[in-house]
Amino acid sequence: MPSQDRRRATLIGVAVVLLIVLTAGPVAAVEAASATVPKEKIVLFNGTDFTGWKLFLPDANADVAKTWSISQGVLRCEGKPAGYMRTETPYADYHLHVEWRWPAKPGNNGVLVHTSGADKVWPRSLECQLQAGSAGDFWVIDGVETAQHARGGSRVQGRRTIKLHDSSEKEPGQWNAYDIICKDDWVVVLVNGTLQNVATQCSERGGKICLQSEGAAIEYRNLWIQPVE
Repeated sequence: MPSQDRRRATLIGVAVVLLIVLTAGPVAAVEAASATVPKEKIVLFNGTDFTGWKLFLPDANADVAKTWSISQGVLRCEGKPAGYMRTETPYADYHLHVEWRWPAKPGNNGVLVHTSGADKVWPRSLECQLQAGSAGDFWVIDGVETAQHARGGSRVQGRRTIKLHDSSEKEPGQWNAYDIICKDDWVVVLVNGTLQNVATQCSERGGKICLQSEGAAIEYRNLWIQPVE
């Protein structure tokens, strides 16, 4: 295993152990009661179609095929109009892996976890930011709260909690890896193997997973979740 991959695997392992030790005991929130806890690795995007996903744009007459498309196993979002695609199934207590790249000029998009409520722009959720240069930031949406955001401080700007370190993203056009680990009321994010943010006492403990359409063309591959163990 290359040294970079070994380092990433080690950091993810440390994060998982930390989550299990520090969150043992709490009962899941009501919102997560019906969520699926993965028992094995689940591939969320099969590389050929949108099985398992709902594509949402606020304008019911909009053509979703102009926003999302699939080619050679890669999922592409044009970034406009604003909307998202979300899993049909809500999940809790999982390790989510997402790979993304900017095919042209880098811009803004995001991954929403613990999404609940009606489909709208934007639904109740915790956003794991993908905006170029800011991957690893958290944004609380529609009333979701975390201990770090509620406490405030130098890393909090409005609904945003800034990542812990300088950007660990790769150059535009290269593939990046997002590892988002959700366990009970904790959410931990790593960008290309670098621990970038930790949220504790999250008011949501489960929900659907969304990929935003929010500004710039972006491509995805290798979307999966697996148990936190």
